[in-house]
Amino acid sequence: MSTFDPDTLTARQEELESAMGEPGFWDDQQQAARISTEHARVSRRLERYGRLDSEVGEARELYELDPSLEDELRGQLEPVVAELARLQEDALFDGKYDVGDAVVSINAGTGGTDAQDWAEMLLRMYLRWSSDRGFQTELIEASPGEEAGLKSATMTVKGENAYGAYKAERGVHRLVRQSPFDSAHRRHTAFAQVVVAPLLPDDEDVEIDESDLRIDTYRASGAGGQHVNKTDSAVRITHLPTGIVVQCQNERSQISNKATALRILKSRLAELQEEQREEELARERGATTQDIGFGSQIRSYVLHPYQMVKDHRTDFEVGNAQGVLDGDLDGFVRAYLLAKAAGKVV
Repeated sequence: MSTFDPDTLTARQEELESAMGEPGFWDDQQQAARISTEHARVSRRLERYGRLDSEVGEARELYELDPSLEDELRGQLEPVVAELARLQEDALFDGKYDVGDAVVSINAGTGGTDAQDWAEMLLRMYLRWSSDRGFQTELIEASPGEEAGLKSATMTVKGENAYGAYKAERGVHRLVRQSPFDSAHRRHTAFAQVVVAPLLPDDEDVEIDESDLRIDTYRASGAGGQHVNKTDSAVRITHLPTGIVVQCQNERSQISNKATALRILKSRLAELQEEQREEELARERGATTQDIGFGSQIRSYVLHPYQMVKDHRTDFEVGNAQGVLDGDLDGFVRAYLLAKAAGKVV
């Protein structure tokens, strides 16, 4: 299992600084940019660790001088403990794309209007969680449901470890509640699927055969001003060999929407390769891979007859379902990352 090791990070920082000091370092711009980015990331982690270690040391000294301050110091250290946990979590992001940005798609599944409403609830949950973690989000596409909610939505999430964190959310999410769309208020079950892919940098090369693509244009739905109601600016691209469909409607220009959709398609194809690699590793370990079909949920959100959110991969559960829907997902993500590092989940 990965752990936070300041000595190893310091050694890596020195290696990167040595590489940056080599003659001709900037001759290869892409390689130089990658090394510079990693150096900045490693330096930030070491700076955070040093600051937190100093705060803990100062609190220890104050306690030794006056043990009656224990309760006050314990309260002051709560945010420090939380940040140390996040720093420890950072060490678990060891995949090829984990430290980078993400593309997150939410698709309504079985459950009719309730499923479409559930998709919109999940989008709200992830927007709040992203904000809490300091990620930047941009909604690329949102297709409204017939009566309420969303048929689908896609957003980009930018920030350090965005993809590594959001990987814990990919799969089918199940909601159980009294339906607001049922006049008798009977209990309904709805499903939505979350698809997560790394948002590839512009210099990442993923080969796509143009003959494998079907490109459709259509009028953007929902809010967007006069322009989107009069022109077919939205773009939908279907990758025929895999059946992957991506669409973009947030730009005013059809050309811009097509470029964004192609970038998302490349990201989805890269994610498909990652999933295949993980499945192969799982087979080598003798583990079973997660079926992402509807009905094989990774997590259940029960709002009636009791409140509970439970992750079926790790058995981590929380009784405050509303808190989770308001974006309190860190416990679920950390439990998944630890289980994955231990080889218990794919």
